[in-house]
Amino acid sequence: MIVILTAGALATVQDLGRAGCLRWGVGTSGAMDTMALAAGNLLLGNPEGAAAIEVPVFPFRVRFDADCSFALTGADSAARLDGVPLLPWSRHVAKAGQELHLGLPQPGPGRGSRAYLCVGGGVDVPEVLHSRSTQLRGAFGGLEGRALRKGDILRAAQPARAASAAGLGLVPPAIGLPLEVDGCAAMRVLPAAEYERYTPASRAAFWAGEWKITPQSDRYGYRLAGQALQVVAPTEMRSHGIVPGVIQVPPDGQPIVQMRDAQPSGGYPKFGTVIEADLWRLGQAPIGSRIRFIETGWDEALAALEQLRQWLDQVARMVALHGVAA
Repeated sequence: MIVILTAGALATVQDLGRAGCLRWGVGTSGAMDTMALAAGNLLLGNPEGAAAIEVPVFPFRVRFDADCSFALTGADSAARLDGVPLLPWSRHVAKAGQELHLGLPQPGPGRGSRAYLCVGGGVDVPEVLHSRSTQLRGAFGGLEGRALRKGDILRAAQPARAASAAGLGLVPPAIGLPLEVDGCAAMRVLPAAEYERYTPASRAAFWAGEWKITPQSDRYGYRLAGQALQVVAPTEMRSHGIVPGVIQVPPDGQPIVQMRDAQPSGGYPKFGTVIEADLWRLGQAPIGSRIRFIETGWDEALAALEQLRQWLDQVARMVALHGVAA
């Protein structure tokens, strides 16, 4: 069992998301950094999509009330187990009674802003619509459909493996698969349906400029600040379907990137879409940081997904060589 001792705002149980439910008006939810969640699960021999704890606000502290294998991925949060420093992107073993403390994410390239605590077998909460992910707006999934708070108890679905299972680590994908422009984290974007309705100058500025992630950003959407995008002529649209990654532009010209808890429909024009292979990069970009966008095409987007699949397959092979299997 895992007991939550202190929790910053909005720590939640997440898996890879709730697929196939957009037709019913239910968003996908799931981990903001799917690569971190999948890699942490692979380190433990779990299925890639097993549920874990996503921590976006620090400090965060838990107690293990039973022996438990766990892995830490995502942001390097200066983790300590009973005061002993732990390596990030590695698997570990806790004994009953030990406490895990996650501090503020450390600065540096590829460090991120969200940490993931994965446990042996995954966090054991009920499935809702084939997913254990928390949907905060709908108040379902995860633990009672809400953020975690002090005193909550979560169960790991599997007892701890042998102590020899500790110590295996990974090079984070943000370092192994970097993508930057002029020192800024970058994401590849496909132009979307209303792209041509914006002036040539605005389209050029979107690709050439930096965009700041504003404090009004969350799991629902990242609101950006930069040179306002101008339409060729006023545009009115009916509400239409949207998915995570879609970049919508409200009347003020400042884009909003739909994130994992995005509603399934909206009425703002669609300027572009962050490709699925880069959404994890955006999910780790801290509030207040600046990002860049790179125009890409369909073939490049598919190739990027394949690159991620190959990276995860390499992780699975390495873990198998070290004797940990589901």
